[in-house]
Amino acid sequence: MSASSTRPAAGAPLGPGSLLWKYASDLRSLLPGAAAGLMQLMHPGIGAGVAEHSAFFDAPFDRIYRSVPQIWATILTPDGERRGHAIRDLHRGVGGVDEHDRRYHALEPETFWWAHATFTWEIFKAAEMFHPETLKAEDRRRLYDETVTWYSRYGVSMRPVPADYAAFQSKFWHICAKVLELTPAAARALDIARYGSDTISLMPVGGPRLERAGRLFAERPLRLVTFGCLPPIVRERFDIPWSATDQLRFAAFAVASRQGYRMLPTRLNHWTMRNTLRYIGSQTRAQRYQPAA
Repeated sequence: MSASSTRPAAGAPLGPGSLLWKYASDLRSLLPGAAAGLMQLMHPGIGAGVAEHSAFFDAPFDRIYRSVPQIWATILTPDGERRGHAIRDLHRGVGGVDEHDRRYHALEPETFWWAHATFTWEIFKAAEMFHPETLKAEDRRRLYDETVTWYSRYGVSMRPVPADYAAFQSKFWHICAKVLELTPAAARALDIARYGSDTISLMPVGGPRLERAGRLFAERPLRLVTFGCLPPIVRERFDIPWSATDQLRFAAFAVASRQGYRMLPTRLNHWTMRNTLRYIGSQTRAQRYQPAA
């Protein structure tokens, strides 16, 4: 056992000027989001909780609309810790027995951490794939430490949190290779990414014509970006189709993103991201999950 796996994780200041703040404020931070969500649903405990405690199979995208603005707010708002505690408290009653008679609970430390781990992975993936600058070793260390501070805002056990980025990578790949499975919720999400769905819409509100146009616009890029961002071990384990042509197209998309965003002023990029999150959050507030009394 390495020394890094036994010492506790140390955080770093999080706020304006931090790397995590910079990347989470950028629209590109959402590009690996569908892949992160799929890996969440592949975790036995999370997949079971989503299947049993939400209307995922009827409205699979509603969970994203309800959750992402709240989770990103734990980074970007002054009361991030209060918001993190509120998210934790929503999960107190999320538990039960899955289809294999295994007990699960959303606040089981390793289960709750895995959801955050996929978001940590998402931030790093976005920075590495869709931003022109290269993360140096010191940047990776600092950014990871800031994600530890982010996780501490939920007020849950820090025991599962790897001490440093190298330990995080090792644990992340181990879970991808040994723990994840094709839960019913993950199988449904994979079908949507492969074949599209009548439930797809780009925004939580809009008429039927807007939703049909959104599906035509989104389905093929959704598949490309979702499967392209996935770790190769996940694609291989679950027989997710990915060809050499797909890889070329994804690489071209990544290059276009790195270069194209140079023409978008940073302030406009961040303003658009924050206001989109605020808008979606306001539109979905009444539909958010309410735990049983």
